Amino acid sequence: MTNIKRRWDRLSDEEKKAAKEELIDFFENERGEKIGLIAAEEFLNFFLQSIGSKLYNMGVDDAKKVFENRFEELRYDLDDLTDL
Repeated sequence: MTNIKRRWDRLSDEEKKAAKEELIDFFENERGEKIGLIAAEEFLNFFLQSIGSKLYNMGVDDAKKVFENRFEELRYDLDDLTDL
């Protein structure tokens, strides 16, 4: 059977497992509620689907800004070399 990932589901199996465990711990420690693995997976899928793409795009935009800043610094460094 082919394992097809949904567009918003970019976590590895290990990352998903850790996130579900953290959700279970959060509900128990912070809210005093016990949830199971299925509920944790549903919460995780909901959040990944609803905000995962937005967070990913924000990360890409941040990376672009860092790259653009570094490129400008390199441009100044190269300009300094031509003035020699």
